Amino acid sequence: MADLTVVIPARNEMFLGKTIENILENIEGDTEIFAVLDGFDTPIPEIPQDPRVKLIYHKTPIGQRASTNEATSLSTAKYVMKCDAHCAFDKGFDVKLMALCEPDWVVIPRMYNLHAFDWKCNKCGNRTYQGPTPTKCDKCDNKTDFERVILWQPRWNRMTDFARFDNTLHFKYWGSYKNRLEAKGDIADTMCFVGACRFMTRDLFWKLGGCDEKHGSWGQEGVEWSCKAWLSGGRLVVNKKTWFSHMFRTQGGDFGFPYKNPGKDMDAAREYSRDLWFNNKWEKAIHPLSWLLEKFDPIPDWNISRGILYYTDNELDSKIMDKCQKQLTLAANGKKITSVSLKGIDFGDNIVLGLKRSPITMFKQILAGLEAMNTDIVFLADHDVLYHPSHFDFIPREKDIFYYNMNNWQVRVSDGHAVYYDTKRLSMLCAYRELLIKHYKKRIELCEQKGFKSRMGFEPGTNNRPERVDDYKSDVWTSKYPNLDLKYDKNLIPARWKESDFRNKNNCRNWKETDNIPGWGDTKKII
Repeated sequence: MADLTVVIPARNEMFLGKTIENILENIEGDTEIFAVLDGFDTPIPEIPQDPRVKLIYHKTPIGQRASTNEATSLSTAKYVMKCDAHCAFDKGFDVKLMALCEPDWVVIPRMYNLHAFDWKCNKCGNRTYQGPTPTKCDKCDNKTDFERVILWQPRWNRMTDFARFDNTLHFKYWGSYKNRLEAKGDIADTMCFVGACRFMTRDLFWKLGGCDEKHGSWGQEGVEWSCKAWLSGGRLVVNKKTWFSHMFRTQGGDFGFPYKNPGKDMDAAREYSRDLWFNNKWEKAIHPLSWLLEKFDPIPDWNISRGILYYTDNELDSKIMDKCQKQLTLAANGKKITSVSLKGIDFGDNIVLGLKRSPITMFKQILAGLEAMNTDIVFLADHDVLYHPSHFDFIPREKDIFYYNMNNWQVRVSDGHAVYYDTKRLSMLCAYRELLIKHYKKRIELCEQKGFKSRMGFEPGTNNRPERVDDYKSDVWTSKYPNLDLKYDKNLIPARWKESDFRNKNNCRNWKETDNIPGWGDTKKII
């Protein structure tokens, strides 16, 4: 049984044989190679005959992620390393990686750009750096006679240790990170990496779910494994004691992607990735994405601040209000709370509006709080809701969309009975502050001109009626654990406790009733 299996998914990769040859030259441990020839449309390159090399053929391609999963499932080694089919490696890279790898680490070697070949003009001897097949020589009139001269050596002045992803989950290099204290040492944390090479135990590969084929064949691989490593409670590290060198095909023509890879497929991979990580949907996560951002803060493109706007009419039972405020402080986890009340309260940065309780007053309270805050993102918090900490892990994806957390149960204070149905509630709203300010200014202006009408609705972006405030749209997310919306005699909007209370059954989809809620337990004990 080998100690390490190197997995190479390859489709139409002309340098597969050279990559395998280089690996065989540089391994020093008990290492084997599993190469997946995934539906070659071109002649299969010559591959070294060696008992340490195993080939898996697919006449019809199954994709890079599926190929990696298949090859890994056939391995019995302690460690697995996936690499692209156009790479070169350090001498003894395998034993160096195995010597420094904890069970919960995903490890990447230091990366250099690979100088794979030059084009040589056979008429005058002029050589040019790797790229598409030349159409003419820069030094003479030759247009047809060129030779590919293989070099297969690192470009020592093109080194990458650190990377990140931006707020749209696009991969980005992060050279300046090397100046931070946490980037020093032979083993250093990194936020993200190029997906061309990664190393870990085989047990960890499967513990983290293997390659998520719902992304599609290709795209977002670095983001996927970065988030899996960190959000599972492990680490993503660069091992500076060894390296690999990767050939980048960015010039197009016959020096681009070796098979059709439509832009729409890459867009679909990124959209799936955004939904998975922004909405904290990965089931194996013990941390939300916001935890990772806080760990590496400050991050270019991610200097986004979040605050909480708490509003109250001061007519809530003092015991309930006190309980909800204490829970909100706990759930906020240090995020700044701005409170707007009709009478002074000792909670957050308090603003007092001496107005009479009404829907319009509530809108003015929200606007006053928004204008006093300075955070980029705002969570609205009602005075009679018990918020779970996971609610505030959310990060809005777009600046012009209102987002609602759908994981919300209404709980009857008199007996603890809880009801769930799909609905967007104002108390579950999160959005960028500038969008909220724009909306509430217009909402108040309309109310002062025409008076408040129920058909205007309370929740921004949730209806298409002519009376709506504006044309901005809404979207939803689901926190890991629910919030509890407490219902009692003096709620501004009366609660409904039976499906029969709804004339339109579309307004109470996924109806559920319980006295025990995940993350909270027995609701009677809470009450």
